[in-house]
Amino acid sequence: MQAFNDQIQLEFASAYTYLQMSAWCEAHDLTGLATWMRTQWAEESKHAIKFIDFVLDRAGEVDLRPLEAPARDFASPLDVFEQALAHEQRVTAAIGALYAQASDLHDYSSLPLLQWFLNEQIEEEATVRQIVAELRMVADDSSALLLLDREIGSRRDSGDINS
Repeated sequence: MQAFNDQIQLEFASAYTYLQMSAWCEAHDLTGLATWMRTQWAEESKHAIKFIDFVLDRAGEVDLRPLEAPARDFASPLDVFEQALAHEQRVTAAIGALYAQASDLHDYSSLPLLQWFLNEQIEEEATVRQIVAELRMVADDSSALLLLDREIGSRRDSGDINS
């Protein structure tokens, strides 16, 4: 179960990272991007809880550890989202490694949960990659950034991590 505890730690670190990114965006008057990041914070927190529930359902022990402070200095909105993409890619790799480990150990009951998370990561990476591309198109055009900020801020969390 230690590998699952490591993943719980990573999910909470992801949430913490997104919350810091949200604060940076808010401080730079990018309320739409801040809202998007805060939605990601909530989603990552739910992911951690989903892993916690799974460990507990299997009579495992949850081991929560302190989180390191996330990066808080960013050069631009593009930098924020490039770092978010790199972070999502690390999460994908970690879940993939956990899937491989579970498979090697014939822990077949873990595979559906991990497959769900891998599918979720495909969506997460694609979404962030699209925003990175849009921010690159915007470049230094503040009017375009304002429009993009409003568009991205309209994203809403469904609240359902099982869909």
